[in-house]
Amino acid sequence: MGIDKESDISANLQIGPTSIGMVRIYIEADGVELPMDFDPEEAEEIAEEIRAAAARARAMTTKKG
Repeated sequence: MGIDKESDISANLQIGPTSIGMVRIYIEADGVELPMDFDPEEAEEIAEEIRAAAARARAMTTKKG
């Protein structure tokens, strides 16, 4: 499955700090638990990528509508 393909899979997403100063992205879906830990700088880079993708998605829907 690619990033631009629709899916019927649903998942739970949680994001928060760990007790050792990392940022955890925790994904749970269909019996699979996936904890991913990042140092704060990496987490900020990921946040910037998410913001940039949201801006591009918003621009695409604005052009269509």
